[in-house]
Amino acid sequence: MAEQNYKNHVRFDPLYHFVLVPVVCVNVGIAVSRAAQRPGWESAWVLVMALLLVLLVLKLRLYSLRVQDRLIRLEETLRMQRVLPEELRGRIGELTPPQFVGLRFASDGELAGLVKRALEEKLELKEIKKAVVSWRADEFRV
Repeated sequence: MAEQNYKNHVRFDPLYHFVLVPVVCVNVGIAVSRAAQRPGWESAWVLVMALLLVLLVLKLRLYSLRVQDRLIRLEETLRMQRVLPEELRGRIGELTPPQFVGLRFASDGELAGLVKRALEEKLELKEIKKAVVSWRADEFRV
C-alpha cells in the first residue's frame, strides 16, 4: 500500500460507493420514467418510495460518518492531552469537529503548531490537511 498523504487519503467503500449508491440512483430513474409513462397514484407512490430509499442510503452514510467524527474527536483529545504543551491543552475544547478531523493526520511533532494555527487562524479542514508536513495515516475511516 502506498504511503498516505493529502492527495491519496480519500477512501471509498466499494459496496457503498460503487454498488449501493448507483443502484438506488438507477432505481429513481426507473421510477421517474414509469411515472412519466403511466401517471397515476401507484407510479407516484413507487417514485416516492424510490426517493425515500435514496434518503435512507444517504442518512445511513451520514450517521456512520458522524460516529467516526465523534470517535476521532475522542482519540485526538486523548492524544492532545498527552502531546500538547500546557497552554494549548486548556484550549482543546475550542477546536471544531472538522478541525479535529483534519488534525488527526498531523504527526505528534507538528501537532502543537497546527493546533495553535487552527485556533488562531480558524483554519478549515482542508487547510489543516494541506498544512500537515509529516502525514500520520488513518487507514480506518471510509
